[in-house]
Amino acid sequence: METTLRGVGVSHGVAIGQVRHMGTAVLEPPVKQIPAEEAEREQGRARQAVEAVAADLVARGNLAGGEAQAVLEAQAMMAQDPELIADVERRITVGSTAERAVYDAFAAYRALLAGAGEYLAGRVADLDDVRNRIVARLLGVPMPGVPDSDEPYVLVARDLAPADTALLDPSLVLGFVTEEGGPTSHSAILARALGVPAVVALPGATELAEGTVIAVDGSTGEIVVEPGEEKKAQLEALAAERKAALSASTGPGATSDGHKVPLLANIGGPADVAAAVEAGAEGVGLFRTEFLFLDDNKNAPSEEKQVAAYRQVLEAFPESRVVVRVLDAGADKPLDFLTPADEPNPALGVRGLRTLLDHPEVLRTQLTALAKAAEGLPVYLEVMAPMVADRADAKAFADACREAGLRAKFGAMVEIPSAALRARAILQEVEFLSLGTNDLAQYTFAADRQVGAVSRLQDPWQPALLDLVAMAAEAAKAEGKSCGVCGEAASDPLLACVLTGLGVTSLSMGAASIPYVRAALAKYTLAQCERAAAAARAADSAEEARQAAQAVLSGE
Repeated sequence: METTLRGVGVSHGVAIGQVRHMGTAVLEPPVKQIPAEEAEREQGRARQAVEAVAADLVARGNLAGGEAQAVLEAQAMMAQDPELIADVERRITVGSTAERAVYDAFAAYRALLAGAGEYLAGRVADLDDVRNRIVARLLGVPMPGVPDSDEPYVLVARDLAPADTALLDPSLVLGFVTEEGGPTSHSAILARALGVPAVVALPGATELAEGTVIAVDGSTGEIVVEPGEEKKAQLEALAAERKAALSASTGPGATSDGHKVPLLANIGGPADVAAAVEAGAEGVGLFRTEFLFLDDNKNAPSEEKQVAAYRQVLEAFPESRVVVRVLDAGADKPLDFLTPADEPNPALGVRGLRTLLDHPEVLRTQLTALAKAAEGLPVYLEVMAPMVADRADAKAFADACREAGLRAKFGAMVEIPSAALRARAILQEVEFLSLGTNDLAQYTFAADRQVGAVSRLQDPWQPALLDLVAMAAEAAKAEGKSCGVCGEAASDPLLACVLTGLGVTSLSMGAASIPYVRAALAKYTLAQCERAAAAARAADSAEEARQAAQAVLSGE
């Protein structure tokens, strides 16, 4: 019987197919005592399994490239954590088998993460995946993961580990649905990069029976179970209509009455450049530089290595704007040589610009490398700092840029509510603002972006978040400066129209979303976008805001 369920749509498109469930997690190994003389052999087995899993994660990252590579390399470092390995070896010394020692050591580490603040608690799913892979290798059983199938299917799981999402085959996986996760979880971000329709935070997703036909609408978040022929035809027509609108829309981003809204790409490194160029990105609105620093958790990359990587990206966008975010270390991106290991709540501690101001030599090297990389290139380089809280932060960053001889525009990310509230003061020190809506939502609502239970508060349609966006955009307009959005909110075509109506001057997103946003903007005038923005802000919930904006733009 046809029924409709609703989750959170995180990647556009429509998929209709049979349910296939993710491979089950590894069973708990039995408790078994080993004689003392076997301890050394078991410790060797454990070390080999850890290294093999870490190498596999790095290899998967190299294949996937882009955002996935940074995520998987971070997971590999998690597997090789020296304290964790020492705990495994200690447990083997007192009689545990290798697999049981890994299981118990990870359980203890898991409990620490779960209680160490929202940001680190969000890494628990990644940790569980690492544990399962190591234990599976030790037990000699198949790795948990994507099912084998010769026929295309819709993948359903409690959550998807980055290692699985990164290498999904879009020719087989029509779409995916998860019970956990949120709009800015790793799975959601990687799904958009792949162009696979996806819905997350769907209650009861794992109870859908294997082989059941479902229709997934990654734009609305609707799941139709056992759709009838009429519903299938309706959804297929809708998908065809969206596809036609995409191919008809080309060129720079603009509303139907010619108001320009540059559409830029979010990239994680040189590997993402080709997709951005192919999608017609008008430049780069967020160049995340963490990929260079995650290669070696013990040491910062050399100036020469940084220059080469930055120049590779800058050369790809002649006469275009490239906005580089300096290193955003801390919280879920810890680096041994930079970030403290004993912070009680790293998300609210020394991260982003705070870390760099504590280690000025790291910031100086990065800014000098950017200056050298841009020499002689016809590119409009802009450099921004993450986690700017106030004018003092903005001044410290601008001063550092000038001292490094950087010829570029200096900007501040608005990720902390205080930065939106005092945006005019910050703009006395820098030349542009860029709204990171993922973190701005997280800090506004005290809702971790990886926790499915609070995903409604991570919804970028929340009116309070729209108010902060409007406040920052109005401040920039008053100062004659620009204010873009580089958070995942920009990838929602309907919300992109609302952001334009709020006064945002550019939108940056994963390359796969650019055609959808370009097509949506081209359908409406600036005045329509402004009315939709006002209607959304007048609502009391994210869902009401979305419906109100849709009603204005559809003329209802």
